[in-house]
Amino acid sequence: MQIFKPAYFDSFRCIADRCPDSCCKEWEVEIDGRTAAYYRSLPGALGDRLRAVLKDDPDWGTVMTIENSRCPMWRDDGLCRIQAELGHDALCKTCRDFPRLCHDYGTFREYGLELSCPEAARLILNAEDKPHLVEETPGSDAPDYDEDTMAVLLETRKTALELIDNRNFSVPQMLTLLLYYGYHAQSLLDGVDTPDFCEEALLDEARELAFPGGEQDLVDFFATLEILTPQWQQRLTAPLSFAQWTDKFRNLARYFAERYWLQAVADYDLAGRVKFIVASCLLVHLLGGDMIETAQLYSKEIENSDENVDSILDAAYSHPTLTDQRLLGMLH
Repeated sequence: MQIFKPAYFDSFRCIADRCPDSCCKEWEVEIDGRTAAYYRSLPGALGDRLRAVLKDDPDWGTVMTIENSRCPMWRDDGLCRIQAELGHDALCKTCRDFPRLCHDYGTFREYGLELSCPEAARLILNAEDKPHLVEETPGSDAPDYDEDTMAVLLETRKTALELIDNRNFSVPQMLTLLLYYGYHAQSLLDGVDTPDFCEEALLDEARELAFPGGEQDLVDFFATLEILTPQWQQRLTAPLSFAQWTDKFRNLARYFAERYWLQAVADYDLAGRVKFIVASCLLVHLLGGDMIETAQLYSKEIENSDENVDSILDAAYSHPTLTDQRLLGMLH
């Protein structure tokens, strides 16, 4: 089996008490069954405390309840009580793995980092354009998807990533072309004959189709989704401030494409995911501020909520704010 990971993947180190937005805030952490049983068996004060804060949830299994918007194991010095007293190996799987991602496609795996972690966001958005690292490991599983479909997705994602990194186009032009390419790739996925992808002609067409003025409507749409933190609520209600279109947005688009493109193997909805990528980059641009901080908070609020991601994918084809004309209008 081949394992692919970005060049910065092995550079990640948790910055613990120096983290500006700890993963020990706001989230109830799912505790795997083996670790939950171990925690409940512990003697002494730590065991008593763990038994008091673990609860069984019908949807998520055992979770660590939060108190005052923070994990009860998070000490005042910013460190984890479990890790401090029992060591790293005593952490539950969620806490050991985060922010590392693993997408297992049977015959190959792709590793990455979650943008919702501030240190991971710094690595992702400041990354230089380097090829992925490839490792070989014995064994693989038979894929539970159509392999011809995956082949199309891998090939179209490769083209999409080349487009994202093409400095001949400005970032808004790149996102414009990426939106068009989403439909082009969807046609290939559906087995439909499609004309050649002509960038300059499509940019001309985009200027004619663009319908300006949807910026506030896009922010208002995101405000209808589930909101986790007061900070996000404040960002969505503050005046628009427009971050500069820098190459960090190329890295943001690359991150989204690497994370979500191949997931279309399950439902064949590639165009919706590309609209998700474009709308996400637009929102981070519209909210302004420090781009890395804004993107990290966006990821924490949106990507870590399956409900929010599904709501955006559903709205991609029905919500007036997410029409192609509106998205193009915000890019021109």
